[in-house]
Amino acid sequence: MDKDRDRDRNRAMPPLRALHEDALLSHVKLATFRALATDVLVKSLRPGMPGSLKTRPDGTMLDGHHRIAILKARAFGVDSLPREVINKQINGEGFS
Repeated sequence: MDKDRDRDRNRAMPPLRALHEDALLSHVKLATFRALATDVLVKSLRPGMPGSLKTRPDGTMLDGHHRIAILKARAFGVDSLPREVINKQINGEGFS
């Protein structure tokens, strides 16, 4: 089943790591996301959605920082969230 494969793949994913310190996050964006329900934030991070959670293979977040910070503050288990893994690119050539 696809759900079983996705669950197994996400179990093997490393924990999320911030690219930037939380102190550098936009207070305006944080206030906006705080007003949203937890399930809305989680759905907005799903792969394939605009602004989905994107990480490097090591778990470093490239997109979704503000929503993840809000979810962490709500004691939500963010490390289990599905994510789009982006390999680093140099001159159009991928490497990891």
